[in-house]
Amino acid sequence: MAFKAVLFDMDGVIVDNLPYHVEAWLLFCEHHGIPLTKEVFYKELNGMNSKDTFEWFYKKEMTRAEVEVLEEEKELLYRAFYAEHRKPAEGLLVFLNELRSRGIKTALATSAGPGNIDFIVDGLGIRDQFDAIIGGAEVIKGKPDPEIYSKAAALVGVAPEDCWVIEDSLQGIASGLAAGARVVGITTSHTAQELAHTQVIAPNFIGLYDQIASL
Repeated sequence: MAFKAVLFDMDGVIVDNLPYHVEAWLLFCEHHGIPLTKEVFYKELNGMNSKDTFEWFYKKEMTRAEVEVLEEEKELLYRAFYAEHRKPAEGLLVFLNELRSRGIKTALATSAGPGNIDFIVDGLGIRDQFDAIIGGAEVIKGKPDPEIYSKAAALVGVAPEDCWVIEDSLQGIASGLAAGARVVGITTSHTAQELAHTQVIAPNFIGLYDQIASL
């Protein structure tokens, strides 16, 4: 079945940066007296936008202003941890070039805020590889709601059914499937067994174009 667009998550997909995010969250929570383990993060929080995450921590609805203050504190920790390790996922640049050469649309659809999007996309010099970029601040309902992938597909003018979504988190996979797209599960956050409900499972982008083009 032919496809017309690929919609990418960011963290844990185009960069293998989740361990640095987790360390930042653990340190943030330690500073604020919030209990958190790596296991809980990967099971419950990975893929959520900041507002949903902070509301999960504090067990209350929060204003955008409250979230922004806390978010900036946490993201400064993350960027400090990850800056010197920043690099594209294996095979990503070749995969992007393959898509562009074949006229396949691309969009980045991430729960991250604009600061982290700029940090990754401009830090890697790949902004021009995406036809559209949409972040967590531009949707009302975060992943696992399908809103972000439905909007990303609309931004590139392609029906979700004609898209592949590339995700690593259970929240993001649920979002892509609910939007009606086919989903590649990248095994940076979960095991292949945990991602068995996706159409394709891969460790990175090496050889991925041929895999999805054959389906």
